[in-house]
Amino acid sequence: MYGVIATFQTFPTFGRVYAAYGGVFIVLSVLWGWGVDKKTPDLYDWIGAVICLVGVSVMLWGPRH
Repeated sequence: MYGVIATFQTFPTFGRVYAAYGGVFIVLSVLWGWGVDKKTPDLYDWIGAVICLVGVSVMLWGPRH
């Protein structure tokens, strides 16, 4: 329900913000696993995290027409 309820927001850019939040959530999950669960991220975890942050950057700061 967490994901469904959020989709009822009415402001026009909510979808973009929600998607960007998802990318940040992924990166924070990797850091949580490393810091709290003591699961050291491997190279592919870091590559995936960087890809997510690049995607978030494109969504938030890409030029709009």
